[in-house]
Amino acid sequence: MKAIVQDRYGSPDVLELRDVETPSPGEHEVLVRIHAASVNARDWHLMRGDPYLARLVLGVGGPKAKIRGTDFAGRVEAVGAAVKRFRPGDEVFGEADGAFATHVCAPESAVAAKPTGLTFEQAAALPLAGNTALMGLRDLGRVQPGQKVLVNGASGGVGTFAVQIAKALGAEVTGVCSTRNAELVRSLGADRVVDYSRDDFTRDEFVRSGQRYDVVFDLVGNRWLAEFRSVLTPTGTLVLSGGGVFEGGSLLGPMGLIFKGQALSRFTRQRLLVLTAKQTSENLATLAELADSGRLTPAVDRTYPLSEAPEAIRYLEREHARAKVVIAV
Repeated sequence: MKAIVQDRYGSPDVLELRDVETPSPGEHEVLVRIHAASVNARDWHLMRGDPYLARLVLGVGGPKAKIRGTDFAGRVEAVGAAVKRFRPGDEVFGEADGAFATHVCAPESAVAAKPTGLTFEQAAALPLAGNTALMGLRDLGRVQPGQKVLVNGASGGVGTFAVQIAKALGAEVTGVCSTRNAELVRSLGADRVVDYSRDDFTRDEFVRSGQRYDVVFDLVGNRWLAEFRSVLTPTGTLVLSGGGVFEGGSLLGPMGLIFKGQALSRFTRQRLLVLTAKQTSENLATLAELADSGRLTPAVDRTYPLSEAPEAIRYLEREHARAKVVIAV
């Protein structure tokens, strides 16, 4: 099979399209012929081995997992002996290491039936980013109808799903993004858009006017915790996901925010939480249901062929891509 392989840490130039052996599914796995995959910030962090402490787990001299990519959508080609829910020919989507390839083996627990109303490209955009938004808002944020939610980074891969999921949960949503992405965020259902190039939601008229949010979902990591807390209600919830270099640097990454958030949580009624997303077939099924009902539509910025996966990652890393970047296989 064809796959995007990486032997050492570095820029997208370390990624190569190679012929590798097609894997065989384990007892609880499905082998999927991939039709589309999507790029996440996780991919370029793994590509660069960033933050550096993560290399103790990922591999000190180079990544243990050689094939990049996580999100995929395609058709089941073979199943393990213990697999109950799928059979060859089923259209599925899910998560597994090694998705930038023509085939991938994925645990049955990390796969679900593809939403019928989505293309393979749209479905591939959904798993990791959609699940992050779902868990951050539904599970950690505990968003309730009528609450006010602010999404910092509303035009990114996770942010575009977060705006829609918050609306599906009945919230009044404010999205923070750049000027060029304001219309996109509005089209996804945001009740209010803050253009960070013109306004600062943590200062000036926003704070003086008494604007407060029940949940702030941060996907950028470009603010101090004190700034986020200033726009929360006295019992509001801050959910941190991704970013974190602002307080943690390349050595610690988001762990700097984790430690500070845990310490401050003991002295305030506000909830300061760091999201660790875990994919399950139940969460994938929930995302599929939201998609099939029309309440969740993946927004795709650009599509690249598999051979240009390094350029897809380069674009995501350097150009502040809006929404999702997809790889057609």
